[in-house]
Amino acid sequence: MAYRSIHIVALGSECPGGVGPGEEIMGQGQLQGGLLWSYLGHGALVGPCDLESSMHNPAFMEYSSLVFGDVTVVVRDCPSWDLLDSDWASVRKVLEQADILVIKYSVTDKLAFQQVRNGYAPRLRPLLRHWGVPVILVAVGARLNDEGPPCTCPLCASDWSSCVPHSEGLQLSRDLGATYLELPSLNHVFVGRYFGSVLEYFMIQCLKHKAKERPDKRRGNKVNDLRPPHLEQPARLPPIRVEESSFSQDMQWLLERGVQFADVAFYAGDSGKELGWAHAAVLCAVSPYFRQLLLGPKTRERPQSRCVCRERDGGPNSLLSNWDGAIIDDMPRSEAHSTGRLSRLVVKDPLLCMCLWETLMFIYRGAWEWDHLQEALEEKLKNTLAAAQLIERIRSLIGKEKITTEEEKQEYIVGPRDTPSARAAQLGPQTLVNLFNSPLYSDVIFMVQGSVLPAHRAVLVARCDVMAAMFSGKYAEARSRVVPIHGVSSDTFLSFLEYLYTDSCCPASVLQAMAVLVCAEMYQVKRLQHLCEVCVCAYLQSMPSRELSSTGISVIRLLRRAKCHNAEQLYIWLLHFIANNYLIFSHKPDFLELSEEEREQVERLRWPSRGYLQELSEYQQRRRKLRKSRCIVM
Repeated sequence: MAYRSIHIVALGSECPGGVGPGEEIMGQGQLQGGLLWSYLGHGALVGPCDLESSMHNPAFMEYSSLVFGDVTVVVRDCPSWDLLDSDWASVRKVLEQADILVIKYSVTDKLAFQQVRNGYAPRLRPLLRHWGVPVILVAVGARLNDEGPPCTCPLCASDWSSCVPHSEGLQLSRDLGATYLELPSLNHVFVGRYFGSVLEYFMIQCLKHKAKERPDKRRGNKVNDLRPPHLEQPARLPPIRVEESSFSQDMQWLLERGVQFADVAFYAGDSGKELGWAHAAVLCAVSPYFRQLLLGPKTRERPQSRCVCRERDGGPNSLLSNWDGAIIDDMPRSEAHSTGRLSRLVVKDPLLCMCLWETLMFIYRGAWEWDHLQEALEEKLKNTLAAAQLIERIRSLIGKEKITTEEEKQEYIVGPRDTPSARAAQLGPQTLVNLFNSPLYSDVIFMVQGSVLPAHRAVLVARCDVMAAMFSGKYAEARSRVVPIHGVSSDTFLSFLEYLYTDSCCPASVLQAMAVLVCAEMYQVKRLQHLCEVCVCAYLQSMPSRELSSTGISVIRLLRRAKCHNAEQLYIWLLHFIANNYLIFSHKPDFLELSEEEREQVERLRWPSRGYLQELSEYQQRRRKLRKSRCIVM
């Protein structure tokens, strides 16, 4: 009975090298180590099958077995793609009779994979779309990596020259419309539970389709009333919520309330009235004009006026003649300021005197909110023309000419491309990028594992509450220039400082992200902790199943650390992640380290569920019983 049989056609070799065009087809001894033979077990019989629709082709090795107790599975296995070129017409007839197509390749045989992808996949693609046959693409084997477990991250290219990356196999499966599987080895766990579950699902769907198409001569047959259990999709992983960035608000707070660490005072040029305070580090980080004015005597050169004929050249100081010489003049420094040396600057331009606070707010918040600056200046000056003139002077002050297009605006916001500063600016504000790990106006040095990391108290106080208490109170750090840091590696603390200056964090690995998370929890920077949680989840989710099963990273211990350091979102996400990959993690020794409550929650969320496995077992038993009872009646 054709509707009680399933034809599977297997193409390719799961062993490196495969079978060449001049070699013999693998014998029964070699066949018994293959993927489908391992699944069918000892009940497989080698040789041509006497089924009604069988067609022998010398390129295929044929064998059959029974599944579900009474269903005959006929397998036609061709280990070499080159053997198909000899008689493609007969091969097409074999493929037309296939109910399921299985394509295999070894991850350590990249040449064979490229031959399949470039030569045979384009020939199979139109046929598969026309026939609608389910296809399973199986990658067998572990990638070669002498230094540790196999890795598929984009940064690791130790064995890409000889092995097939996960991304290329996944792309081939999408091109063919296939289900993609990765099996590190051909043991009973991977073959039976992973490959076998997918294959049985397609076999059940094929039997249901054939039962609908055949004439229903026995309406009273109860076998047709049995339906296999439905396998639900795994539950969606809970999202990690990240707080909104407070970088602009922190810098605004520094300008409004960080007078204790201010070292620049502004005075009106006509009256000598004090206009406000600022921080030299922030001004120098944003404006090259302030950097030229406030640095040492060798670099502090007063900007010179330019004649009207040269203003049209568009140079950086072309507007200075309109400001009656220099905009800002350097005055003698006072020794009375509590935080150290004080720079007194005289503002000679009357418009800038009136709108100095709005200008400083614009600089501190990132120097890119031009629309807000224009609105603030027009509201303050009550004169649109005067506001436009002052905006052009501010552009010259911060070293930025007039922006005319949206592309120039975006380039100014993110900086030039293909540079480290550009990559940092694309991830966060660029106000303090130039100050990160720079001795420019540094007033504190962190000693971490012998490394010297310069920093700026004003930035640390504005961005971190723990640092604010450390440098503003009666602690030793408030009076010392050198501050030792214990219990944190230099790379981790440098990543922590990078977030404070750039509002971004990009750990290189799962372990580095967890280390930065611990440091963020130590200094109570909640948003950085959330960003690290997102990084850990992204790294784990990008790992294919075969890498998860062989990786040296213990997800259970990550769960312990997340709970210990108050990473609640990551803790809940890891529990769901373990449950969604239950068949992988339940076989690892550290699975026993879960608490009783955690294990109960994982068992409740596990996929596939115990109920589904029980229903599948009962379904198979009922089918066998009904089959036997029907034979006895006959």
